[in-house]
Amino acid sequence: MTQPARRGVRRFLRLALACVGLWLLWVCLLRPISPRVGPAPAAVADGWSLGSLQQAGLNPAQLTQVANRLFEKRLNVHSLLIERHGCLAAEYYQGGTDKSVYSLLPSRHRFGPRDKQDVRSIGKSITSLLYGLAREQGKVPAVETTVWAAFPEHGNRRTAANQAIRIEDLLNMTSGLQWQEGKPGPNDELRLFWKSDLVDFVLSHPQAAVPNTCFNYNGGGTALLAELIRRGTGQSLEQYADEMLFRPLQIEDWAWVPDVHGRAMAFNGLRLRPRDLLKVGRLMLNHGAWQGRQLVPQAWIAQSMTPRFDTDVRDYRYAYQWWHGTATWHGQRIDWHAGFGNGGQRLYVVPALDLSVVTTAGAYDELPTAIRVNDLIQEVVDAVEN
Repeated sequence: MTQPARRGVRRFLRLALACVGLWLLWVCLLRPISPRVGPAPAAVADGWSLGSLQQAGLNPAQLTQVANRLFEKRLNVHSLLIERHGCLAAEYYQGGTDKSVYSLLPSRHRFGPRDKQDVRSIGKSITSLLYGLAREQGKVPAVETTVWAAFPEHGNRRTAANQAIRIEDLLNMTSGLQWQEGKPGPNDELRLFWKSDLVDFVLSHPQAAVPNTCFNYNGGGTALLAELIRRGTGQSLEQYADEMLFRPLQIEDWAWVPDVHGRAMAFNGLRLRPRDLLKVGRLMLNHGAWQGRQLVPQAWIAQSMTPRFDTDVRDYRYAYQWWHGTATWHGQRIDWHAGFGNGGQRLYVVPALDLSVVTTAGAYDELPTAIRVNDLIQEVVDAVEN
């Protein structure tokens, strides 16, 4: 290469690096974000009936105080939606920083009713609903089935200690497998992104506890549930979700981020509009039905809303890929059930009040936001007047 040509290449590389630097500066630090809007729901033709806080029996002044605390800039919360009795009563959005599961740097975004957001591990709860659907169709094993009967080709991993692990233990996160996720230190969930044989990777972990005795958060079990859905239905997880759940719920704009092998990450990668996630809450409250059509078997919803195992988070309990807790309303303890996702993603349903609540945020691995959104359900319940 001649000297002028080398100078030309260097100039091009410097220009390219400068352009990349300016782009990063724009998306990470300078791009405008949208101010907070709400609580009036947006008129979007997506199947929701619209109402107001007053019509839903919630105190508007009290909810304004709740929103003011929730949308502090330091918490990086993006949305708060509330529906009651089948009507969307409140819809708040605020721009902020966010990053996808593959991003190293956060970028600045506007958020509104038409924007998808990462709901992270709430995808686990959706996967459970899909398993219930597939079980009703006879396409996946019964929950009493051992993982070794479900995956006979991996019998070489079977031992005296792990031979009793059942599908239900994967649902309840009580397999007893040694698994590190959601805590400081090595993260087995991150390794799921890269493994070509997910089943072998999960079942190769040593046994740390007797199956069906104690809870340990484990997205690997969710990956195995998704694999059984794929094998049993002959469809990818996203194809089955679209046909059997999302399209019937009038959810059209969504994505399930794939791992490096092109498989939807059941344990992490679901992206939904908050309005659409709220439909899943209404589905749970209606015992698996949406607008008069039974989508998920009532019995599966009942199992999903029956707490079974204590967890290491507050006094919360767990079952079938759903979290469970209680709130106080007019001096009485009432149950709530929830899908949780890292970063501030929450879907709460409160059957006693016929109420569901969604939050999304970009505060991944940030404890102050996790605490705030965990406290939120009691604050919303406090605002319910009748």
